[in-house]
Amino acid sequence: MINQQEFIKKIPKVELHLHIEGSLEPELMFKLAARNKIELPYASVEALKEAYQFNNLQEFLDLYYQGAEVLQAEQDFYDLAWAYFETCHRDNVLHTEVFFDPQTHTERGITMATVINGLTRAKQQAEKQYGISCEYILCFLRHLSEASAIQTLEAAKPFLAQIIGVGLDSSEQGHPPEKFQRVFSMAKQLGLRRVAHAGEEGPASNVASAWELLDVSRIDHGVRCLEDAALVKQLARVQMPLTVCPFSNVKLKVVEHLSDHPLPSMIANGLAVTINSDDPAYFGGYLLDNLQACSETFNWDRAQIAALSYAAVTASYASEVRKSELSQLIDNCLAEFSQ
Repeated sequence: MINQQEFIKKIPKVELHLHIEGSLEPELMFKLAARNKIELPYASVEALKEAYQFNNLQEFLDLYYQGAEVLQAEQDFYDLAWAYFETCHRDNVLHTEVFFDPQTHTERGITMATVINGLTRAKQQAEKQYGISCEYILCFLRHLSEASAIQTLEAAKPFLAQIIGVGLDSSEQGHPPEKFQRVFSMAKQLGLRRVAHAGEEGPASNVASAWELLDVSRIDHGVRCLEDAALVKQLARVQMPLTVCPFSNVKLKVVEHLSDHPLPSMIANGLAVTINSDDPAYFGGYLLDNLQACSETFNWDRAQIAALSYAAVTASYASEVRKSELSQLIDNCLAEFSQ
């Protein structure tokens, strides 16, 4: 009998919801803290890991921003991204679209160039050494003002060749999509793709607002769309991609247990679901781990795993040539395992 876990590891994968700062593993955090002479409020890697118990999104964000303070120089951002790409190579993630939060760094006096140059160097090496394609998405922090987001977009203009789109992340409660309508319109005029976190902690109405007012082509999370049956039908009709992050939803108490996750219902309703890891260093697993756990929990067969892989290719911002290549590689994997 074919081992399902082996199949999931070997099938080509695409990740569309990954915060690079959220891939900062404790070991690397301590290494960068030592390099930059920053004292962490934890005595050891183990003590830091023990702090990764969250009751909500805000508790996680507090630790997330604290951890990001070790990122100071271009080399730090390179090391951070390279560590993630090495994990992608190990887990056969062949294309990834990576969020980064420049305001987390520019507010500390780190320049936009420092952040983007380090990330870009790692991306170029990943493409050359491992054949991994990558696009970067600049995210605005929604707990800050739209004026700050506009200032960030202005600062990013010299680097637009390194960025495929903009996103919206951080605290959803109290910061609805309409707060950022102007800056998303400006990003559209610059030719940037647009995505937004919505319907994670916030209500289904945030999903609708992100779609209508921000003119996004993907919804990040979106799990609470199920609270609005009419919205679900609309999302399914246009096949609006939803970048779902199962481990994240459990870790941040969106659902209590993975078995409680609405993924089966989302799939049954015909929604264009993709599986992703969000902030894997903090939430206990990368894309492969999420897929394997969901497969076991929901009894997914090879056809379902393949369908999710194809859906991620379709939802990606990769070129049509790259999408064709990735789809063919998935075809090849299915053929190999059907023998």
